[in-house]
Amino acid sequence: MNKLAIFLAVAGLFLWAVGSSTSVTAGPSSTPAGSPASTSAKPFSPIVELEQEVYTYKFAENGSTPMWCYGNTCIVRTERGVFASGVRTLPDYKPLNNVRWMLLQGGADGWKELANGGDTHEREPCPLICLGDGRILLSTNPNSCKPDQSDGPAQPQVLQFDASASQPAYKTLTPKWNKDLAFHAHTYRSFVADAGRQEFVLFYSIAYDKTYWTFYDKSGAWASQGEIDFPMGAEYDKPQPLRVCYPVVQLKDRAVHYCGVSDIVEPYKAWKDYKKQLTGKEWDYAFRRLYYTWSDDIVAGKFHSWVELANVDKTGGSLVPCDLWVGPDGRVHILWFQQAIDEALRKEFFPDAKQSRSLNYAVLRDGQVLMRKSIQKWDEGTKGPDVSRGGRFHVTPDQRLLVVYYAGGRNRLVEINQDGSLGQPVELPLKKPLSSFFVAGPRGGSAPSMTIDMLGDADNTLRYVSIRLR
Repeated sequence: MNKLAIFLAVAGLFLWAVGSSTSVTAGPSSTPAGSPASTSAKPFSPIVELEQEVYTYKFAENGSTPMWCYGNTCIVRTERGVFASGVRTLPDYKPLNNVRWMLLQGGADGWKELANGGDTHEREPCPLICLGDGRILLSTNPNSCKPDQSDGPAQPQVLQFDASASQPAYKTLTPKWNKDLAFHAHTYRSFVADAGRQEFVLFYSIAYDKTYWTFYDKSGAWASQGEIDFPMGAEYDKPQPLRVCYPVVQLKDRAVHYCGVSDIVEPYKAWKDYKKQLTGKEWDYAFRRLYYTWSDDIVAGKFHSWVELANVDKTGGSLVPCDLWVGPDGRVHILWFQQAIDEALRKEFFPDAKQSRSLNYAVLRDGQVLMRKSIQKWDEGTKGPDVSRGGRFHVTPDQRLLVVYYAGGRNRLVEINQDGSLGQPVELPLKKPLSSFFVAGPRGGSAPSMTIDMLGDADNTLRYVSIRLR
């Protein structure tokens, strides 16, 4: 079984995501310096306007799902409406590369397919972005393997659509990289836009020691390329680079902010041997350290040293980066899930530790943490809704920051006030709650809005939800 199949097998733990063995709730001094302590804005009253089925799917059995590109988005809103990307499983192709992309458009009467990948095939869902001039762009990774082969060489592409055109034709852009790279089925890619500047950046993490990036500027040129070395785990039984995967990334005024989770084979021999006794597998993957880095100017191509934002290594917990937003004042807002303990290891290695799961939030400037707290937290032995995977930021036109998340079997909405305090959470009365979902947000190029557009998975069906903020 390959690494991605293992990851999918433990997805219940990974998708739960959350909590910490140490509290991250903000204390009295947690208000960011220079922030207005305003909590006087009138709270929003959300209204669910649409719940629609977008498409159904069959599991591809390739370690991926339509929600696999976690840190990206597959839904955008433009002046021409709402668009989404999806995948169809190809029955005549052997996994891994056995799905084909689709581009869809939604409306009051439902969703229609505008275009698809034709005779191409690949492994993962395709991230989607939009630019301020009406262009929609899709990141694809077509593979050249034959139908009976599991993998082969791939060619990253960016497909450019005109949302205003009557025909769904597209232009193919071939990314330029800083060196010759051997692309294949697994990409761990990030695709984000600065819609106002009509620019975007694409990351591919095909190696264990670094990630590669390429930047496309408003003149229509691949203006700069480079790579970021991953941080080192020098304290492990075998020192190694900590591959940082599933990142949430934002491009804003040519600055890039990047936050992801370590993704490595179990680094502690005693734990690895014990897990093998339980599962019979030679290896398991650990997602326990959350890292952040940034570049002040992607054209210059220099990134600052990694900042470790969270660590649940000592009790074998797990972390999931959820979202990132750069506010108008330059502060960086980061959202992630955290679980304190690996239940498989608990009885043998830390029987007295208490489990917790939480949706956590931090504010940074220049790599310094100004504030951190829990949006929602569940501690073992207490009542209240347990926290599960699914959390995203939503930004309104007047730059108010909200969090849409999933807890206790329900989707909820809460505002983060300018002083860091939280508003009153509101339950969203969805017919079919979405535990995992994308939103149309600024990182994908969608403008701040009084409408929340959600695309999520419920019972092997991708569903769309439109929520108006009143």
